[in-house]
Amino acid sequence: MDTTNKNLEQFKILDVPFNGLTYQAALAILLDFLQTSKNHIIVTPNPEAVMLAQRNKNFGKILNAADLVLPDAIGIILAAKWLKLPITERVPGCDITQDLLKTATTSSCYLLGAAPTIAEKAAQNLREQGVNVVGFRDGYYKPEEMSTIIEEINLLKPDILILGMGMPRQENWAFQNKDNLPCKITLCVGGTIDVIAGNVKRAPKIMRKAGLEWLYRLATNPSRAKRMLDLPRFVVAVVKRGKQ
Repeated sequence: MDTTNKNLEQFKILDVPFNGLTYQAALAILLDFLQTSKNHIIVTPNPEAVMLAQRNKNFGKILNAADLVLPDAIGIILAAKWLKLPITERVPGCDITQDLLKTATTSSCYLLGAAPTIAEKAAQNLREQGVNVVGFRDGYYKPEEMSTIIEEINLLKPDILILGMGMPRQENWAFQNKDNLPCKITLCVGGTIDVIAGNVKRAPKIMRKAGLEWLYRLATNPSRAKRMLDLPRFVVAVVKRGKQ
């Protein structure tokens, strides 16, 4: 990544780098990426991802090697404030993915992830909005089918590849195949395909603005409770780091 560009300057929270960008600046950079020939990997870590990177060093290396690291959650913004880092605005992966597709009207995309039929529904919804979806595939493929998926993506040559396979699988997949794909942007954005398909509802706007989307997710999907245990661990780790 060209760190001579101030917009791409990074600041680390518990050894995970984040770009200190406004939402609109991040969208502008993504649009710039579409004018290049390189495949840029975009990741959107939340506090759970930061804590996973503490335990999974390979995942940590991947986050450090990404071309753009966007602060997806209010917890990251609050941690940055405590650590006195210039990361002041959330850039949710779900929102910026959809805005990118609406803005980059001449670009094409491919969806890879979510459960069977969900990727198809998401592709249908995007096409109805005028997005050029050249292909899709659910994330429940067999290992031996990987080469066929790579071949299909290379044949269709999408500008944007949207990965929705959960972390760290989607990030591992993105870097494993980075140099084998014709894409200009690979977005690792978790449940975004489910949201586009209408399979998962976002929190009400008032809760998103208040930074309470995590609470809505927990209330509507209690199975996330175990994962949410990383939130207090994140808070403790950030407080300790700030006092050093």
